[in-house]
Amino acid sequence: MVLAFVEHDGGELDDASAQTLTLARDLATGVDEPLEAIAFGPEATAVAHDAGVYGATVVNAVEHDDLDNYAPEAYARTVVQCAEGTGTDAVVAPGTDRGSEVLAHAAAKLDETMAAEVVEVDPDGDAYQLTRQRWGGTLLEHARLDADTKVLTVAPNEVSASPTDDDPADVNPFTPDLEAGDLRVQCLRTEASDTEGVPLGEARIVVSGGRGTDGDFEALEELAERLPDAAVGASRAAVNEGWRPHDDQIGQTGTKIAPEIYIPCGISGAVQHMVGCKGAENILAVNTDPDAAIVGKADWVVVANLHEVVPAVVEELDRRTE
Repeated sequence: MVLAFVEHDGGELDDASAQTLTLARDLATGVDEPLEAIAFGPEATAVAHDAGVYGATVVNAVEHDDLDNYAPEAYARTVVQCAEGTGTDAVVAPGTDRGSEVLAHAAAKLDETMAAEVVEVDPDGDAYQLTRQRWGGTLLEHARLDADTKVLTVAPNEVSASPTDDDPADVNPFTPDLEAGDLRVQCLRTEASDTEGVPLGEARIVVSGGRGTDGDFEALEELAERLPDAAVGASRAAVNEGWRPHDDQIGQTGTKIAPEIYIPCGISGAVQHMVGCKGAENILAVNTDPDAAIVGKADWVVVANLHEVVPAVVEELDRRTE
């Protein structure tokens, strides 16, 4: 069996989990094993529909009173117990903060190595040949993972989620045998960001600003308001200056985005920033410096002052909608 740890919101898979199931489905086919998922929370059984669409035959639904709150060690023990009972060939998870933490604990309990940020996997006898990201996605490493149970996380936004015509997965209620120490670390509450509009990581279009804005994001916000499903982001430099909250930061230590169009304005394009936006389908950069690093990465470039260009675009959009 290949077992995939998945995350969801009210029974609806998140994008990273759909991508993970897509890779896991192809892997399961390659090793001629069934694909199962494991989901936690009060609505874990509802994951069966989405998980089935992406190839899972069974969802192990963990609806446990002690696990309504995220508890990494308890989640990991549950994953291990689910895996050990079925002779699992691989345990996979999205390379999100939560998925990476749970699988790191699970690998330790299994006494196995975890391969992180995987973008491609091919069975090779009893082992796997992996391609995975290193140095924040700036390098690709080819590695061989040989273990009784292979443990790996899938780099977000690097595998295209590909649904099938499969029926919803069967539901297997799963109750773990927890130990007292498993619940010593728990997430007691979550607080929603006070940022209005489309979440940065889900936006179809992202307009962002860096040091070149001089702290003035008004025009960028006005542009985003006029574009469909758009959000405003920022570089680390802009966040460090206190011009935008950390929730808006794009980059290695911020949000990793994968919009249809990314419009960085006044951003030089440091490696750490590009790690966060390399999932963008198209990049349209606005910068006064034709030699800026981001110019070489962009699909289209406007070499001009953003404080002149962006207001002009906003004005033209307003004119066309009159």
